Amino acid sequence: MSVIQTSYLIVGGGIAGVTCVETLGILHPEDRLIIITASSLVKNVSNVSFLAKTIIKFDVHESEASSLQRIHPNLKIVYDSLQYIDSQNKIVTTDGGLKINYNVICICTGGVPRLIADSKRCSRILGIRDTESVQEFQEKLKSGHRMVIVGNGGIASEIVHATKGIQKVWVIRDDYISATFIDPGAAEFFQNTIRNKSNNQTPDKHPTILRRHIFTEEDTLVSLNKNLKSAALGPDWFRKLEVKNETGDQELEIIYKVEVQSVNEVNADFPLEVELSNGRKIQCDFVVSATGVEPAINYGWDVEPKKGADGGLCVNELQETSVRDVFAAGDVAHAAWEFSPHWFQLRLWTQARQMGAMAAKAMHGRLTNEEVLQDFCFELFTHCTTLFGYKVVLLGKYNGQGLGDNYEILLRTTPCMEYIKFVLQNGKLQGAILIGETDIEEMCENLILDQIDLSPFGDDILNPDIDIDDYFD
Repeated sequence: MSVIQTSYLIVGGGIAGVTCVETLGILHPEDRLIIITASSLVKNVSNVSFLAKTIIKFDVHESEASSLQRIHPNLKIVYDSLQYIDSQNKIVTTDGGLKINYNVICICTGGVPRLIADSKRCSRILGIRDTESVQEFQEKLKSGHRMVIVGNGGIASEIVHATKGIQKVWVIRDDYISATFIDPGAAEFFQNTIRNKSNNQTPDKHPTILRRHIFTEEDTLVSLNKNLKSAALGPDWFRKLEVKNETGDQELEIIYKVEVQSVNEVNADFPLEVELSNGRKIQCDFVVSATGVEPAINYGWDVEPKKGADGGLCVNELQETSVRDVFAAGDVAHAAWEFSPHWFQLRLWTQARQMGAMAAKAMHGRLTNEEVLQDFCFELFTHCTTLFGYKVVLLGKYNGQGLGDNYEILLRTTPCMEYIKFVLQNGKLQGAILIGETDIEEMCENLILDQIDLSPFGDDILNPDIDIDDYFD
């Protein structure tokens, strides 16, 4: 079998992989590029808006992989999965037997759901990760009366917020909700909002309507192996849950500081029985396991690369692994460089996009012998998302990460409107949580990056009667 030649090889059709392709389309459109994707659908970023220098808000949507050829004229798309990397000879082999010779490669295979233990023997335990799993979840919602949600991150929070007409039991091992992103105070802010909405005090007068075409596998002209999975979901996946059981109850019960011990199929009113670590047993129709992801590394190597404690491929500040000319980005990568004071890794769509673009710049620099410096976006941790219908902006060490006990918190909250938390150390802003339309994202970014001493302002830094923005414009 002949070997296909290419300068750039990207593996994975998620945000990191597609961003890498798009960036190379700008930097090196005349050179050859191949992307290996396990699905005919890929994830694109659109409606990018800058709230500040490093704070970016964007939408993630699905499109046909063939649409990438408009971005990169010399792009070839291979619908397959990676099987083996021969880094010495720079040849990869796909599951379909295809061999590709590359100059530089970027691994963007993402992550796979970290499901609870009994998921392999029980089809009623669902992991929400890709488009196919959402469709399965949607089918379960049609007839389900009670579900158990396990996990405390973004997907679990969105399920609780978006689903209607079904009893929900939310099982978390923390002592407050959405602990991946927020602090106990913000959790209380959201829970008050949930209670108010359930009492019809603050109804959704203008529900969000998704005004764009949602592609499915059937929309494409490519016939693929249906066992192949598409890339990870974007931040607005829950808006596609069009089928809702409007006849059922809509109760929500949250059970704190417990874990799932076992899930058993029973012959009772409900087909499943979930046993928790506190001894309680809950009967339900199905279980949603949303307990995070782990790096997807299900392919072989001639030279095993260095891996982090989380199993991800260790990468340096240019996204290169320990194997020369092999780069990695997104959920599969483990950031192993020395971080700037206000950045840390958290597997999010924002960082997948940043890593994919950085990898493309470094790969291009390798082939053109140009010096490449790490992008400025890695100076400050930022993430803009939506939780329970509110805009949420996370900046720097927003939960005091790595600061020990040596920090103070300033807080301002208006029920059902906004929640603002500043984390200060030695009078300087180290991180912030901004919930709602606060309009102070850029000011907070500047305060963190410039490390301005805020001691003279005292508590007035968050006084709503003082326009503190005027001081730092």
